[in-house]
Amino acid sequence: MNLLIRLLINALAVFILAHLLGGVKVDGYLGAIIVAFVLAILNLFVKPILIIFTLPVTILTLGLFLLVINALIILLADKLIDGFGVNGFWTALIFSILLSILQSFLYTIFKEPKND
Repeated sequence: MNLLIRLLINALAVFILAHLLGGVKVDGYLGAIIVAFVLAILNLFVKPILIIFTLPVTILTLGLFLLVINALIILLADKLIDGFGVNGFWTALIFSILLSILQSFLYTIFKEPKND
C-alpha cells in the first residue's frame, strides 16, 4: 500500500511540474502515473548501472554528477513514453531538481502518522 501511495505522490509531483515548467508536457493525470511508474523502474534498474560506470566522475565532482544522471534518466523516460515530453537536457535537469524538492515536500505533507 505504501508503494502505491508513493507512486501517486510522484505522479502528482510530475503533473504539477509539467504544468509549471514550459518545456515539460504530460498527457493528463494517467500520463503522470505512467511517467512516475517508468521513472521508478528506471531508477531501480538503470540508475545504479550509470552510477557505477560514472563513479570516478561522480567522486571528482563531489556528487554533483548525480544531477546529470537524474537528467539522463528523465530524458530516457521521455524517449520511452509517448505522452511525456521534455524539451532538452537543461529542462530535464531543472525538472529533476524541482521534482526531488517537490517530492520531498509532498512526502512530508502526506506522511502517515506513527502509532507509538
